[in-house]
Amino acid sequence: MPAPARILVYGVYGAGKSTAAARLAERLGLPWCPVDDLLWQPGWVEVPVAEQRRRIEAVCRGDRWILDGAYHGWRDVVLARADLVVGLDYPRALSFWRLLRRTAGRLVSGEEICNGNRESLRSVLSRDSILVWHVSAFGRARRRMRAWESDPTGPPVLLFRSPAALDRWLAELPSSPAPRR
Repeated sequence: MPAPARILVYGVYGAGKSTAAARLAERLGLPWCPVDDLLWQPGWVEVPVAEQRRRIEAVCRGDRWILDGAYHGWRDVVLARADLVVGLDYPRALSFWRLLRRTAGRLVSGEEICNGNRESLRSVLSRDSILVWHVSAFGRARRRMRAWESDPTGPPVLLFRSPAALDRWLAELPSSPAPRR
């Protein structure tokens, strides 16, 4: 397989999609486009799905990119153009623990997530909490990745069952120069 130039990193909330995408971008010299930056406006106002789709289509028209997620309103666009899907198919307990640790750290630090947005205790304790999303979305995300892996009509899918397996794969990839935009 030639070196992929259009990569989707996919997994449940907390699996480490953004971290993996950043590492891939650095290793392969590909531009990484954080999906959250395209989906959320300041104040956690969600960009309308039609506009999300337009933004994702613009990214996917390019010859070189890494995206760290794919959602229902435009997932088809990404899959139609991706050369590779990197699936983070980690155990539920591991991804939930990572999400909990990351969320707690962001609450304490006030770290900006995207477009000026930050975690808040109110958002973490709400019905729309990312922790609740993890619990409700875990099974769907896992089934989706496994279905993609067995679909010969879609892009190749590499499923990683542990962070160590992902680390080994990343270490074996050839290094490329810094990303071109």
